[in-house]
Amino acid sequence: MYKLRDGNNKEYLSSTPGTFGGNKRLRIYGRLDCPSALRWIAKGKYVVNRVFFIDEETAIEAGYRPCAVCMPEKYKKWKSKQKTL
Repeated sequence: MYKLRDGNNKEYLSSTPGTFGGNKRLRIYGRLDCPSALRWIAKGKYVVNRVFFIDEETAIEAGYRPCAVCMPEKYKKWKSKQKTL
């Protein structure tokens, strides 16, 4: 079983693995192969805050923003929306 987060940012168990990872403290989501996340995981600094989502829509619904490293175009779009708020 896999621990995933739902759109309300609540943890649940799933037989299907997540397709996106995130950092619950920073509220960032990205690809599972994100170079930035993998560097932090290798240092042992990121693991305690690591969360997973079934898909990108769920991560957004839970209040997470795209990673600037592995999802630069989506991050730029998110960032431009923040400036108009």
